[in-house]
Amino acid sequence: MSISETFPTYRSCYLPAMSLGEITALPDKSYAPVIIATGAIEQHGPHLPVAVDSFLAQVWLNLLLPRLPAGVSCYVAPPITIGKSNEHVGFPGTLYISKSTLRLQLLAIVRQLHEWGFREIVILNTHGGNSAVLKYTMREIRTLYGASGLRIGPIKSDAKIDVSAQESAYGFHANEVETALLLAAAPAHTKIEAAVCHYPSFIGDPGELRPENAPATYSWASQDISPSGIMGDAPAGTAENGAKWLDLISNGMAADITRRHDEGRALATKS
Repeated sequence: MSISETFPTYRSCYLPAMSLGEITALPDKSYAPVIIATGAIEQHGPHLPVAVDSFLAQVWLNLLLPRLPAGVSCYVAPPITIGKSNEHVGFPGTLYISKSTLRLQLLAIVRQLHEWGFREIVILNTHGGNSAVLKYTMREIRTLYGASGLRIGPIKSDAKIDVSAQESAYGFHANEVETALLLAAAPAHTKIEAAVCHYPSFIGDPGELRPENAPATYSWASQDISPSGIMGDAPAGTAENGAKWLDLISNGMAADITRRHDEGRALATKS
């Protein structure tokens, strides 16, 4: 195995695989998106590996980058692998950093990408516990660097995931979707026979207070609402659905990167 084979499949656009001179000579830094993946290492029930979130970020990159049209350039920064996962303490395998550390990591990476000349930053986040921190940190970054033309936002996909209403409302961790994606992407690391179905509540219950995706939410720790660490119908996940969803979501992500690239190039041409 050559040393180049230790880099990801997308090593031709992976910034850590480039030399100083190569990064300096890139002609499209004012508009080519740079993707920063933010994931997590945390318990995902008895059937999935603890690296689900960070692993899936790499899966999305492997799938979306080859789908970009010819002429659309994009780069990948080093990922933030450990996220704000303190809601999953109490289970072996969970690693986490504080909200302050996550904020500072993202600020540091973006500051230096900005110094290198990049102006289009895209966050590929695969862990819900990171979301609130990323949202206000991106707002801070726009305030700090927006005047220089830096743009930052989360990657988007318009893919529609067809799960039940109950799963949509209360399946939010190690659930049907994550189980299906892992069955499709990494079946050797998925123990579907160990999967169980557990919901912290049901859509027919009175009131609108829910742990996720509701008009009113509450703070939760997985050990308090799920003895298995699963929130959702994990046994319902199938490799067939996982492959379909991987295809749909990665197509949507590729379309979003293409849009950002084209809009950024148009802005750069005008300036």
